[in-house]
Amino acid sequence: MRTFELVVRSVTTPTPLIRAFELAAPDGSPLPAFTAGAHLQVAIPGLADPRCYSLIELSPAAGAFERYRLGVRIEDASRGGSRFMHALKAGDRVTVTGPKNDFPLHEPALGEPPVVLLAGGIGITPIASMAAALKAAGRPFELHYSGRSRDQLAFTDELAALAGDALALHADDDDATRLDLGALLDARRPNGIDACHLYVCGPKAMIDAAIAGAKARGWPADNVHFELFATAAPVAGDQPFELELRQSGKVLVVPADKTIAEVMEEAGCDPMIDCKRGECGVCSATVLEGVPDHRDYVLSDAEKAEGKLIQICISRAKTARLVLDL
Repeated sequence: MRTFELVVRSVTTPTPLIRAFELAAPDGSPLPAFTAGAHLQVAIPGLADPRCYSLIELSPAAGAFERYRLGVRIEDASRGGSRFMHALKAGDRVTVTGPKNDFPLHEPALGEPPVVLLAGGIGITPIASMAAALKAAGRPFELHYSGRSRDQLAFTDELAALAGDALALHADDDDATRLDLGALLDARRPNGIDACHLYVCGPKAMIDAAIAGAKARGWPADNVHFELFATAAPVAGDQPFELELRQSGKVLVVPADKTIAEVMEEAGCDPMIDCKRGECGVCSATVLEGVPDHRDYVLSDAEKAEGKLIQICISRAKTARLVLDL
């Protein structure tokens, strides 16, 4: 992917917690094209890893793009990314890499049912671009956008103009509009080859609930699409465990607040990692001893039950000791 510099052309505040940025090339030259679902990696001063932010495009261009648009929510437990972004002002410059699309729309099928788009909070950013792309292609869709309250839903006027009656807004503090995920999935229960495609982006809890709910209703796994930008985070009850890397002979301790991959890097190892969210499968390792605590979205239920593989960027151990073929 290409790494280059962009200048902030404008900053707006669509909600109290979200800021929207328009970025352009310093010399005004066209930017690399992208498709709905793509994101940019933004370099954050002082942080080793970039932060990924989905690109918003509500009127897909046929040719080159003159500007990029991002939406960023300030996070209560920000580790620097959202704080840096929210401090940007017009004229500032940022270094980005991309665009990259790990969340693309599927190819249309003849007579396909409406695509179901589901967004929670700032998860609207890639979902909005998908709605625009589907609208431009003449493909049927419905867009469900949920937030804690109505004033925390961003870009609603643009979305309403784009989607019309296909847009449903949901607010947790409003009994009349609160999202009922179970009812939504029940109404679109798959029917053989005519199963809907579901795209969901938002808080991890929403994504997990949508995946589990779709699975329980017989939704084909290939028809459920999601993107989660949250990296590994400690879970209540996490305990340290001993890690043996059989090939290298190293024995390490993985504390409750660090991942296997992080501890390996600190010990001078060079593990194969990419997304750090348990989505891509690049970091898969073979388990020789111990019981993995699977937290990824890559392995099948059967693979998780077998316990022979683990995604070291996010999963942990249920046992006091874990031995990997690394």
